[in-house]
Amino acid sequence: MRVIVVGGFLGAGKTTLLAQTAKHFAKQGKRVCIITNDQAANLVDTHFLSGLGIAVAEVAGGCFCCRFEDLERTAASMLADIKPDVLLSEPVGSCTDISATVLQPMKQKWGDWATLSPFSVLADPRRLRQVFDNSSTLPDSVRYIIKKQFEEADVLVINKADLLSPNELALLKEEIAKAWHGIQILEMSALQDIGVVEWIDTISAAGRGGRKLIDVNYDTYAAGEAELGWLNASLSLTAREETNWDAFVQQLIGLIYSELAGRSAEIGHLKLLMSNACGQIVANTTSTAEPPTIRGSVGTLAGMASLIINVRACVEPQLLKSIIECCVNAVSAESVKISYLSLDSFKPAYPQPTHRIDRVIL
Repeated sequence: MRVIVVGGFLGAGKTTLLAQTAKHFAKQGKRVCIITNDQAANLVDTHFLSGLGIAVAEVAGGCFCCRFEDLERTAASMLADIKPDVLLSEPVGSCTDISATVLQPMKQKWGDWATLSPFSVLADPRRLRQVFDNSSTLPDSVRYIIKKQFEEADVLVINKADLLSPNELALLKEEIAKAWHGIQILEMSALQDIGVVEWIDTISAAGRGGRKLIDVNYDTYAAGEAELGWLNASLSLTAREETNWDAFVQQLIGLIYSELAGRSAEIGHLKLLMSNACGQIVANTTSTAEPPTIRGSVGTLAGMASLIINVRACVEPQLLKSIIECCVNAVSAESVKISYLSLDSFKPAYPQPTHRIDRVIL
């Protein structure tokens, strides 16, 4: 079985890439499954991928590094039930030191039945600029995490490259080459399915992944994660009369976005997923400088809908919880009954990896 791990900071486009990758492998007649990862349960990405008909499981409660035994159990279960040719996975977007704590243990423990592809780290061009710009408002400890993610990459992939001019892309590549000498750089637009096949071909033809180990100051790493307020919510909504659910989602994400932007709370990502009898709709943004986008439709009808909200932003968890509750109440008004199935808002705990191997496993 080929194992492909895709890293990168929040909002880099990892889930979109995994969905496109699964589609391409499926066209080749290969069985594919995906393992998602988050600090808490009820992940938009898991439900989105499942809605596309992809076999997906979720490791929640911490990054793969701190939940490696859960990752092993999940992979073993999928191996037994699905017998996949390809296993795709994405660690939590705020985590680093993945090579020592996830990739090397994979090679050590899974070497008899799995081949690990080169570790690809996705980079959003805007995040890259924030890393290179010393005047950025992004906290230094968060920039530290992003830099470390790039440093340990076998392959650095500039995603959303279609948003850059050829000159901007060339300049960005020059800066990357200076900062991380010798790193392999690819470019793509996962959303537009541009460059995805070329990336798959590149990592499929290359040797085993996890070729680099990095030094990480865990206090700085933990401080960077603690800059982010984390919120996962699952709601059941009941409309007493016909309701335009698409407009509901658009209004809700717009209101949350405005509340966070008004507080200058840098957004790591903000994602909403609504499902009902008509299908699903996904709304998201990855920055206070980037207006929300919406994909899908769930139509206009009365009755029930389910809603999942994921937010990662530089704001205190209690305030973040209050913002979400106020925005949901404002959009629901008198016409929609709200029932919270779960609501978790917190800061990630200090990272404590299950394993940390200090040598590259060949």
